[in-house]
Amino acid sequence: MSSKRDMPAGLTPYEVATLLRDWSVAANDYARTRKRQFRGLASGTRIVTLLLSAASTVILGLQDLDFWAGLAFALVAVTAILSGVEPFFNWRSRWVLAEEAQHRFYRLQEDLENLVATTPQPSLTMAQLAPLYARYARIWDDFSRQWLEHRRTGEHS
Repeated sequence: MSSKRDMPAGLTPYEVATLLRDWSVAANDYARTRKRQFRGLASGTRIVTLLLSAASTVILGLQDLDFWAGLAFALVAVTAILSGVEPFFNWRSRWVLAEEAQHRFYRLQEDLENLVATTPQPSLTMAQLAPLYARYARIWDDFSRQWLEHRRTGEHS
């Protein structure tokens, strides 16, 4: 038994438009979920790094340095680790890329819905839908390509 869904064939232009809209909505949901995750990870890492850095500085300034100095140095070490981890995972850049992809998927969805709403169903043609599908594919290609470029160059914010 195959778990693959049958690929629809011979769809009307309206059915193709509906399918493309469904793909766009699903892609936008994916981008939204990833954007939230990456934003939280980027923000959380920055906040924890800031708190640890501030705490270690305060602790180092205290009079009795035996216990506190050890704790401060441990916090400095954890801060250094977190500062190294964030650029590796590049959450901020991923968050921004997901934000851009989400915007482009929304724009595509609006253009598709406008085309379908302003064109009588019998007049809707595959030629009108082909550029919209090409945009859909380009959005995914750009999203993937940009992320790979960020990872290859080690670029981070």
